Formats: sequence, structure tokens, C-alpha cells
Amino acid sequence: AEKTAFIDEQGAYTYGELARRVDLAAGALRELGLDAEQRVVLGLLDTIDFPTAFLGAIKAGIVPIPVNTLFQPLDYAFILADSRAKAAIVSAELLPAYEEAARLASWTGRLIVSDPRGTLADSRYATLAALMERATPVAEAAPTRPDDVCFWLYSSGSTGKPKGTLHVQTSMIRTAELFAQDVLGIREHDVVYSAAKLFFAYGLG
Repeated sequence: AEKTAFIDEQGAYTYGELARRVDLAAGALRELGLDAEQRVVLGLLDTIDFPTAFLGAIKAGIVPIPVNTLFQPLDYAFILADSRAKAAIVSAELLPAYEEAARLASWTGRLIVSDPRGTLADSRYATLAALMERATPVAEAAPTRPDDVCFWLYSSGSTGKPKGTLHVQTSMIRTAELFAQDVLGIREHDVVYSAAKLFFAYGLG
């Protein structure tokens, strides 16, 4: 629990801290009214809120969809409509693009803002930190099965509209076992710097 799990520009976080954040994020999403197998778009930069929201959604049985932070509002609008997401958790820097996307898609889901720097001045939106602060932590993971959908990733859209690819609950552990451990030889004391952003399949893995 005391080992470092994640480092961003705000500092380092241990596995214990991350586990507590994941439990609170799972509770926050459930208390917002999201149910198992419903989708939540993650328009997040590479901060601690990314693994917090991604793993928190999965623990609650909700399906996270990490999205390219370099997309334009029209791309986001397509994904919001196509995925039928009930909510989107977005970094404060990307909020204007998602507001425009919601308008273009006539999307009526809930926008939640990740604001680790405390720069958000718009009181219309709840922040992830505030929702977690008052959430009841989830102790037990949702009873998903190995072949249940765990998360979606959208393609880049270079050959047309982005396509949503569904990944099952066993996908990520297989990535860790078959690639990270067997191919790269990563072990528990290694520190990994990912040049690929976390919304990319490679960075996420």
C-alpha cells in the first residue's frame, strides 16, 4: 500500500491512496445515478484523476470510455451520441470543447469536471473532487464476469467516424501478463514513463 503507484505534475500517489480514491470515485458515480453497464466518457488529461475515474467506474460496474484529448468538438459530439454515455468526466481545460460537443449532439448527460489545479470558476458544474469528498466509498467490486464489457476505446477516426471498440474485463490483466511482464520484462520495482497518453491503448495498457 505504501509503494508509489502513479506520478503526475502535482506529486506522487501510493497504491493505498489510489485504492481509496478509486473507492470514492466508484461511490460518487453510483450516487450520481449511474447503473452497471452504463457508459461514462473520460475526457481527461494525464493526472491522478485518470486512473481514479477509470478504475472507479470499473469497480462500480460502469463502463468508462477514455477519449482522445486532441479531438475537436464535432468528434466529441459523435462519441457522446454514439456511446449513449450518461455522464462525462472532463479536465477543466477541455470543458469548452465538451460544452460545444454537448450542444452539437443535443446530449443531456451530466458533465463533471476534473480540476486538480482549482481553476474552474463555473459553479454550474460539479467537480470530481467535490463529488468524491461527499461520496460513500465502495468496498466491494461489482460482480462482473470475465467476458463482460469493461471499457470502450474509440479509434482515431482517420478512415471515417471513430469506431468504438469494446474490451472485456480480462483484457487489461492479459496485457499486463502477456506484454508488460513477458515481453518487456516489467517487474514490481520498475518505474514506467509513458510517452503515449493514457487515452491511447498503449499508454492505458
